[in-house]
Amino acid sequence: MLRVRCLRGGSRGAEAAHYIGSRLGRVFTGWVQRSFQSTRAATASQNTCAADDNKAASPVPKDCLVCSYNEWDPLEEVIVGRAENACVPPFSVEVKANTYEKYWEFYQKFGGQSFPKDHLKKAIAEIEEMCNILKREGVIVKRPDPIDWSVKYKTPDFESTGMYAAMPRDILLVVGNEIIEAPMAWRARFFEYRAYRRIIKEYFNCGAKWTTAPKPTMADELYDQDYPIHSVEDRHKLAAQGKFVTTEFEPCFDAADFIRAGRDIFVQRSQVTNYMGIEWMTRHLAPDYRVHVISFKDPNPMHIDATFNIIGPGLVLSNPDRPCHQIELFKKAGWTVIRPPVPLIPDDHPLWMSSKWLSMNVLMLDEKRVMVDANETSIQKMFENLGISTIKVNIRHANSLGGGFHCWTCDIRRRGTLQSYFD
Repeated sequence: MLRVRCLRGGSRGAEAAHYIGSRLGRVFTGWVQRSFQSTRAATASQNTCAADDNKAASPVPKDCLVCSYNEWDPLEEVIVGRAENACVPPFSVEVKANTYEKYWEFYQKFGGQSFPKDHLKKAIAEIEEMCNILKREGVIVKRPDPIDWSVKYKTPDFESTGMYAAMPRDILLVVGNEIIEAPMAWRARFFEYRAYRRIIKEYFNCGAKWTTAPKPTMADELYDQDYPIHSVEDRHKLAAQGKFVTTEFEPCFDAADFIRAGRDIFVQRSQVTNYMGIEWMTRHLAPDYRVHVISFKDPNPMHIDATFNIIGPGLVLSNPDRPCHQIELFKKAGWTVIRPPVPLIPDDHPLWMSSKWLSMNVLMLDEKRVMVDANETSIQKMFENLGISTIKVNIRHANSLGGGFHCWTCDIRRRGTLQSYFD
């Protein structure tokens, strides 16, 4: 939600500014510095909502089906992904940089082919049951179209097969009444948007805004073709130096590297999200929204929601294995930072695109209800101690495809208004 998530950096703000300055000039340097400054400034007040925000009416038309500002307001409508026809992506440089060495042989052998049929069948059944449970909880569920992802395609710059439409959180970001299609960084996901076009057109015809970020060419220049990965230690060193497999050749980002908290949206530079992509989003969403760059001690950052998952106003889950370098910004703003327990998933369970920390990749149905892994009793207890009721669902086989509940969904409508939780 793919999320490695391990596949899913402080003083890191200065490093980021230096890195961008060397690559893209002083314009980007100033932007990064302003981004960190604005995040620091946001901690100056602990009021939950600015006076101006209380006066301002929501810009979303009353009859619009699309309206979502954060990760916790009452969920009314959601897109849930499909595992049907899912294929293993070809073992290209960007896939290698986002997967662990123990699975490289799997990608080399099965790239372009279906994931193991029996495993896929179980994942499909799990997601169907998840949809049924969401409906019973009063949530409208929409699904993308099934597509044959094994078909090979070719552009002027590369050729590939597809992957899946399993993780709508990766490709779609809803901000207010706007649906933003992300310019994702994996070549195997170039045409993934096709599975969602029917649904998005329906929302557009009902009044939603629809934006497609600049489509990347995904030419060789977008990737460091000699990205030197041999061990987790290598990844730690490279991430600490601000080096990633994606370059600044053109904007790219996965929507799942952004997490929303009203007027403040947090993002990480990762293997699939570059600074040009972050700058595009910053300009696009200004002045109504503030985009803040945060970073983590993560050997291979890819998607923020199994590392840093905001679950309520002033409440965030922060991965203890991947601490946030800017966590004091949240603490000073009065936020409660919760370290989720160690995941219980067995070591021998295949996680081809993700880490065990999908246990914290939960979906909030509202501030007092959360959809959580039925097998993860430790995190269930954590939520119950917080006064949050747990809706237990088993998607263990679906986890193997790269995501948890947050990844497998994209919330289209939550009942709430635009607020600031930092000013």
